[in-house]
Formats: sequence, structure tokens, C-alpha cells
Amino acid sequence: MGEAQSKTASYGPPVVMGGEYIMNKKAHGTSHTPVQDNLRWGCDKKLANKICNYNRHYAENSGYFIKTKFIKEEMGKASEKTPINFHDSNTGKLLFVAPKGRSFEEFVKESRSHGWPSFRDEEVDWTYVRVLRGGEVVSVDGTHLGHNLPDGKGNRYCINLVCVAGRPVAEPVVTE
Repeated sequence: MGEAQSKTASYGPPVVMGGEYIMNKKAHGTSHTPVQDNLRWGCDKKLANKICNYNRHYAENSGYFIKTKFIKEEMGKASEKTPINFHDSNTGKLLFVAPKGRSFEEFVKESRSHGWPSFRDEEVDWTYVRVLRGGEVVSVDGTHLGHNLPDGKGNRYCINLVCVAGRPVAEPVVTE
């Protein structure tokens, strides 16, 4: 895809497109909240803060996820029947659930070949994930996540592990 074309790209269903306003400056870069203190898999908080909140184009180093505890901690536990929940590193909201439609080994193999965790359409929770016209993948709260880099199999969301290593935050209880 050419440079001019990528800035105007739009993706069909099930992708939920978002507007640039999502990434407007807020109290903490592009987010209202800073990165959580205790990220999963030993992810680096300083790197997460830089990539998630003060960045629109760059990423953690290729292969970073392999150097964390991610594979060691999830190998043998994760499967299509018991997938991994990936939460926003700022808000703790659920963003991706994987693997779906493939084994954990297949998920890791594809992710290794591209250098970053690579999610497919059925693994995205569109409640909180948006894709901007240039392919940037973000949370509705302004967390930069990565990019949509479609290939022959469809949409491939190349996501920074530091941006989805958050811990779930309990939803507020609504009483009537």
C-alpha cells in the first residue's frame, strides 16, 4: 500500500473505524490515565508509557514479546478453549482475546514471524478497539496499540505487547 493510500485506508466489517479525535492530547499524553504499575509478563512500564501514551508511529522492538515472560507463562495454559485476555495497559479494559480459531502455537508462530503479537478479526473486542484511517490501532481511551497490516489472510493487527499487558480493572457496580 502506498504512503498516500495508507493515510486514507478504510477497512470493511468487522473493523470499527475511529476518528483522529480519539488520539487528541489528554492529561497523560493521548490517554487520561498513566500505564498501570504492575504490567503482566514482566513488561517494562517506562517503555509501555512511551509507546502507549506518547507515540503514534513507533513500536517496541521487534521480538520484544519473546524476551518477556509471555510465552513461558502462557504455554500449556492458553488454547482456543482457554484463550488469553489482553487488557489495555492504561485502563485495564479488555481489548483482545486469543487464540481464537487457531492454537496458541499457531498464534505464537505467526507473531514470531512478524515480530509482534498478531491478532485476527475474531480475536478483537470491538467494544474498546478502533482502527484509524492510516491503519493505526488504538483503544477508545487513546492508548496506541499498534497497526493493522492486512495480508493474504485478512486483517492482521500487529500489536505492542506492552500496550496490552494491563490487568483487568473491575467494572463499577451499578445499583438501581
